[in-house]
Amino acid sequence: MVKKIIGKSYIYFILLLMYLPIFLLIIFSFTDTNNIGMWNGFSLEVYKKLFQDKEILHVLRNTILVAVVSSIVSTILGTLAAIGIYYSGKKAKKLLDGVTQISVVNAEIVTAISLTLLFVFIASILKIENFFGFVTLIIGHVVLTVPFVILNVTPKLKQMDPNMYEAALDLGATPSKALRSVILPEIFPGILSGFLLCITLSLDDYIITAFTRDNSFETLSTYVEGVTKKGGLPNTLRALTTFIFLIMLAVLFIINFKTKDKRLKKRG
Repeated sequence: MVKKIIGKSYIYFILLLMYLPIFLLIIFSFTDTNNIGMWNGFSLEVYKKLFQDKEILHVLRNTILVAVVSSIVSTILGTLAAIGIYYSGKKAKKLLDGVTQISVVNAEIVTAISLTLLFVFIASILKIENFFGFVTLIIGHVVLTVPFVILNVTPKLKQMDPNMYEAALDLGATPSKALRSVILPEIFPGILSGFLLCITLSLDDYIITAFTRDNSFETLSTYVEGVTKKGGLPNTLRALTTFIFLIMLAVLFIINFKTKDKRLKKRG
């Protein structure tokens, strides 16, 4: 009994440390103060300022555009890569699994510098000025997120009945149709979780973004870094981050609810 109480207390303490800063940010997004800790009464003025700030809204559009485009590309490439690795031979599978894990644990600064050197090398060969831009930024985010899609999709492939694909081929389906009709529906939860993880990583990334973007293209991470150097974060960012947190939380709740509902239907 004592062990259970201590264990639960420890878990709740860790959760408190994790989420207390976020809850403070949400609470103080509803008061018009520049510093967290000062309460000037309940107000929606910060949210009003947010929707009137054209610069932040433009940066937000850039960030969402990069996150969505890179996540779609990463999800497609990562899903195909995971399927290819799963159906490879034992030696090739071990090698490719190891390469994927190296990409995940590799320091992000190493990836960022490597990509920068690669782009500079390509630009020098092709003799292109101002080579860095939206395309290089997307490539950088794809390189960052593809391994995480592979890691999310692979467990779903292992849970799948391996005979289903062969049965579809025996019934006359082409390999591409069997892939669309049998494999993809079975691994869709892994694909979806990989896509959401890509979105989160892209929204959060600063290092690769800073190294692979054009200086005129701002995302939230680079914008926050810039305004912090100038003299502190504007209070409108509290409202913006509250929106992002609540939207992601709502998406997770919807996905978990649908997943639980499907499980109950299968059991029924």
